[in-house]
Amino acid sequence: MSERMDMIFIPAEAGYIKIYVFGFLRDSAWGQAFAEYNGLTVVVKGYNRKKTIIRALTKLHESLLKLKKDS
Repeated sequence: MSERMDMIFIPAEAGYIKIYVFGFLRDSAWGQAFAEYNGLTVVVKGYNRKKTIIRALTKLHESLLKLKKDS
């Protein structure tokens, strides 16, 4: 079985937000979205491709805010 992978690059102030999306071959198939920015990576699994990407970006944003708050 061939696994599908998409890469999305979003320009930001200090580099790129990189999103790697695996899976989602059929409507009922699950997939994963990896969001990476400045060495921080989050992984989200789900069944809906668009919602999974949005959740990965949201989780990355929350992690960045937490890092900023701690320092």
